[in-house]
Amino acid sequence: MNKFLIVGLGNIGNEYAHTRHNIGFDVVAAFVQKHGGTLSSARLAYHAELRWKGRIFHCILPTTYMNRSGAAVRYWLDKEKMSPEQALVILDDLALPLSKLRLRPSGSDAGHNGLKDIQAALGHINYPRLRFGIGNDYPKGRQADFVLGRWLPDEEPLVQKKIARSVEVIEGFATVGLQAMMNTVNNQEFTP
Repeated sequence: MNKFLIVGLGNIGNEYAHTRHNIGFDVVAAFVQKHGGTLSSARLAYHAELRWKGRIFHCILPTTYMNRSGAAVRYWLDKEKMSPEQALVILDDLALPLSKLRLRPSGSDAGHNGLKDIQAALGHINYPRLRFGIGNDYPKGRQADFVLGRWLPDEEPLVQKKIARSVEVIEGFATVGLQAMMNTVNNQEFTP
């Protein structure tokens, strides 16, 4: 049976809930909900184990805060005896417009502190990630406020559409594989 670790990056706490920086949490929570699972408190993360189409998904939302995400990813990979290629990390990306998702088998952290810490914990950059474009429409010097801010009402329909598509990407990653999903999702332009 194939096993996968699905990691949503974000920060715990109500003040961070449903902010741009927490989109990884929202995508994984939507995946868990769609498949009838429940996230519960576990070591270094909220965790849900799901079974779908002959596959096992260990879904985690690290409770270590964004900048220490690597500890949770390393722990769950080791605990479930999985390789980094069996993981899919979902995160926000300032460099991508809100209309885009980008799936990659590896890559640099691009200044994202969650990825930076995962890279440090694993000792390499070879783990799949799904980048959820959040755009960069903020005044100079206001990046932190933008990233930690909530979606604007006119952004919500597009965000919800991309969350639903991201859930399908997780399913496809586990069934048809990374390459096939990259071919479809990376060229897709999302509109509200």
